[in-house]
Amino acid sequence: MNKPIEVRNPRTGKFDYVIIPPPPKLVAQQCSRARRAQPRWYQLGVEGRIEALQEWKQAILAERDRLTEALINDTGRLSISVLEIDSFLSSIDRWCGLAPDLLQESAKNTAIPFIALKQTLVPYSLVGVISPWNFPLLLSTIDAIPALLAGCAVIVKPSEIAPRFVAPLILALNTVPQLRDVLAFVEGAGETGATLVENVDLVCFTGSVATGRRVGEAAAKRFIPAFLELGGKDPAIVLESANLELATSAILWGSVVNTGQSCLSIERIYVAESIFENFYHQLIAKASRLQLAHPTVESGEIGPIISERQAAIISDHLLDAVENGAVIHCGGKVEALGGGWWCRPTVITQVNHSMKVMTEETFGPIMPVMPFPTVEEAVYLANDSIYGLSAAVFAGSEAEALAVAYQLDAGAISINDAALTALMHEGEKNAFKFSGLGGSRMGPAALKRFMRSKACLIKTNSSSDPWWFDKK
Repeated sequence: MNKPIEVRNPRTGKFDYVIIPPPPKLVAQQCSRARRAQPRWYQLGVEGRIEALQEWKQAILAERDRLTEALINDTGRLSISVLEIDSFLSSIDRWCGLAPDLLQESAKNTAIPFIALKQTLVPYSLVGVISPWNFPLLLSTIDAIPALLAGCAVIVKPSEIAPRFVAPLILALNTVPQLRDVLAFVEGAGETGATLVENVDLVCFTGSVATGRRVGEAAAKRFIPAFLELGGKDPAIVLESANLELATSAILWGSVVNTGQSCLSIERIYVAESIFENFYHQLIAKASRLQLAHPTVESGEIGPIISERQAAIISDHLLDAVENGAVIHCGGKVEALGGGWWCRPTVITQVNHSMKVMTEETFGPIMPVMPFPTVEEAVYLANDSIYGLSAAVFAGSEAEALAVAYQLDAGAISINDAALTALMHEGEKNAFKFSGLGGSRMGPAALKRFMRSKACLIKTNSSSDPWWFDKK
């Protein structure tokens, strides 16, 4: 039997939960069972699959209190846990509404008069999902739900850092036999994820660049698709014409929501020289009003740092910045409170691209602010990164903001707001550079990437001769 993994509570620091990773043989058996059940799931048709997912949703609603408690224990925060559950449930409804139109077969004539084309979609049999700890419920299901509606079976491997939410989901899942046969969760660490990749037909991974590389390489060896959503170091550019009240509030939210533990967080801020001082003073004033959610989850807006390893990375980035001349105006350290690790919203100036806080993913409520003399310099600085997930531009007019946005090497650009892709799911986007690989997990493409296109070319005339046969 595999060695049990003890799970740390981010609020108390206590190891109060245990998961037992399955041996590789058992993971392979679970994959085989799901693969055998997949044809029956597909034969239900999209309406039958919608009905099963809606039954699961109703069962989850009955377990909502237990699910909320589990997510709070996983992450140490309340309001974002409630939002995460609401977003998950609404995503079921959204995809159930979109799927019938997106999965329709089509038929049409072709450029050759006697050849007709019937276009159909065939799902991948078994999809593996490997998800992270920062939004454990949402990122475990963001790929699973469209894959299930496409007709795939799905095995999810959630993070071993935040696995408690799985138990309430399974309780609800057990009430829907048709879905239970094609959706399963396997708990474990990297070894379990590696075994999953060896036994599926397509893999979706959300996490670090380093692990994403390994997943992508393993998938390539097996010649299966890999959709990788990796790290970010999202820039915000604030032009001289921007509304500072709007910009400071939006950037603060985009930087500290979920304690900055999001790949879509604003992690570096570039501000026009003429407004730089006013900007960072406003940002400091607003950041200083936010409180830690300690000693209770209701005490404030900023939850604990979920991963102990991430707490060490944040501390290292702050120390590196100070040692290289940066000035911290508020926050500025990782605190030990009640056994957990905490970091108050931190505004830093006198920063540059020699510092880790401007170049490496920090994943905390840290706001380094740097002035720029020209728009060209701002674009250069924003693009001076190995990452290209998303960004934000603030300006007095849409046209001025878009002129900058079109030059940025990132897949989603929020205009006069921040991290909008976390709220708005219609816009298709690709990750640039090392921020990811594969099709969009937003918009219609998010469902269609789980299907393979099949073309049936139909001869419509009565001649027995091949079309290329020349009787002359």
